Amino acid sequence: MRRRGLASTLSALVFAIAAGWTGSGGAQTAPPGNFSQERLERVGDFIRSEIAAGTMPGAVILIQQHGRPVYFESFGVRDVKSGLPMTPDTIFRIYSMSKPITSVAAMMLVEDGKLSLDDPLAKYIPAFANVKVGVEKTDESGKRQLSLGPLNRPITIEDLLRHTSGLTYGFYGETAVRKLYARSDIYEGDFDNATFVERLARLPLADQPGTRWDYGHSTDVLGRVIEVVSGQTLFEFEKQRLLDPLGMSETAFSIADPAQRSRVAEPMPHDRIARPVAGIKDPILRLRWESGGAGMIGTIGDYARFAQMLVNGGTLDGRRYLRPETIAHMATDHIGPETGIIHDPFYFPGETSGFGLGFAVRTAVPANTRWALDEYRWDGAAGTSFFVDPRDDMFTIFMVQAPSQGGRLQTALRTLIYDAFERKN
Repeated sequence: MRRRGLASTLSALVFAIAAGWTGSGGAQTAPPGNFSQERLERVGDFIRSEIAAGTMPGAVILIQQHGRPVYFESFGVRDVKSGLPMTPDTIFRIYSMSKPITSVAAMMLVEDGKLSLDDPLAKYIPAFANVKVGVEKTDESGKRQLSLGPLNRPITIEDLLRHTSGLTYGFYGETAVRKLYARSDIYEGDFDNATFVERLARLPLADQPGTRWDYGHSTDVLGRVIEVVSGQTLFEFEKQRLLDPLGMSETAFSIADPAQRSRVAEPMPHDRIARPVAGIKDPILRLRWESGGAGMIGTIGDYARFAQMLVNGGTLDGRRYLRPETIAHMATDHIGPETGIIHDPFYFPGETSGFGLGFAVRTAVPANTRWALDEYRWDGAAGTSFFVDPRDDMFTIFMVQAPSQGGRLQTALRTLIYDAFERKN
């Protein structure tokens, strides 16, 4: 136990130096703070046991409180084929952990006064002015038929941020509209964001805007809105306004230098994603499409800079990205019972969570857990996850490529982390 604790402290020091976390006396590591060091070691024991069981090749985890690493360690290997060790600079496909980044970028434009949450989507993408809504009905023979109806109200920017636009995905579920998505040509060829949203607008919505939380291409369309408003590509805008200033130099929509390919983490050979997720074959590959909803890659160090900015209420290293009230608004449930918004049968946040503007938000603590109320979070299809706990001034990032294990690992790790946490109030 003592040896593992020392290894964790040393790796945290290396990570703090690499990520540029400095205090008045240079790079430092934080003391355990509110954590039991002995119980924290159970986090590492759990990950090692998973690797030994063959559920994943390796992983990296960071628990950070009060701006300093409390627990940081790399485990296993990046890829069982190469045998290269997992290290802090390993590159991961983060898939839907792209969504919070795109959402923050959009809210920067809201603060600039160039975008409003109440704006109709058609103001920026006219093709959505006349989009239809799919309605399933049963005919006289008992067969289900899809009919198309008009919008009751326009899709808004807020709908895109909270997944109430009526846009969906076609890779899960069996509704008629989802089947249309799956059979459509929206992913054909090497297309850009402008072409993609024009294709989407030809398909019917799964629901009337503002009526149901439905996980889909809302954040991809939001990425195109950012392009229209800024006059830049999504990556150009995010790089200029968010990624470069934050020091997120490894976060992108593909690997620019093929020589860096060996740094990419891979899942177990039997646990690879069988078909493209949300149209993304592999975020490592260079495409014209910059999917703000699922297309990014990055390192744990980069995402830690982003998460710490959120914990700080929108600032990092003396630079402000968003106002504290904007972060608080994003991390507030916007689809609670009072809104009348239906939770789709595939409601991924779960029954103890609502959804804000880009994040799931914890609205109740599950029975028999010590999890934090008001935590906000999201994850990715390959298994990566993060959560921010503003009450306790902390966040956790777990980087792994284990598509079939993500939800189970998140639940187990969050439980172990809070079992090690000694809340003072």
